[in-house]
Amino acid sequence: MASTLLKRTSSAMRSVAGGLAIGGSWRAFAAVAVGTDIVSAAPSVSLQKARSWDEGVSSNFSTTPVKDIFKDKKVVIFGLPGAYTGVCSKQHVPSYKNNIDKFKAKGIDSVICVAVNDPYTMNAWAEKLEAKDAIEFYGDFDGSFHKSLELDKDLSAALLGPRSQRWSAYVVDGKVKALNVEEAPSEVKVSGGEVILGQI
Repeated sequence: MASTLLKRTSSAMRSVAGGLAIGGSWRAFAAVAVGTDIVSAAPSVSLQKARSWDEGVSSNFSTTPVKDIFKDKKVVIFGLPGAYTGVCSKQHVPSYKNNIDKFKAKGIDSVICVAVNDPYTMNAWAEKLEAKDAIEFYGDFDGSFHKSLELDKDLSAALLGPRSQRWSAYVVDGKVKALNVEEAPSEVKVSGGEVILGQI
């Protein structure tokens, strides 16, 4: 049901907003593109590393500035509509978890999953997927990271509210080297782990 609603939402929004096909993959009009410096695009934005409530309290609810995530590192990052949703749990995260050794072999320092959720939900979801040892999970609790990159998306029709597009990027020292944005948030055609492995 949620998948059907996501497809309907995507079709409706696509017909209104339009888009641009780049290199055979779908790209919505967005601030981020190949060559973008993510740190400059989101200079004052911080993300919240997945953690339990007690860990949040003990860290005084600390956040991680975007620059600390990307500076001097080779990072693969993927964004998705939300924790516990079907495609995200069954396809998107596993496509990275199951290929983590291949990413490490290519010299990737971190594989990161980010969604418009609080860090406690992201933590519980990561543990349920048994993916926390392979992937770093971050919450973008107010959507500010995705809004800064214009990768936000209204999924109210699926009862999700403001969320993110489904996307992936290969980022070196903050610079985007490869970017993939799905045509529909219910699909994993260009943003899965196998695709971006071939772009590194």
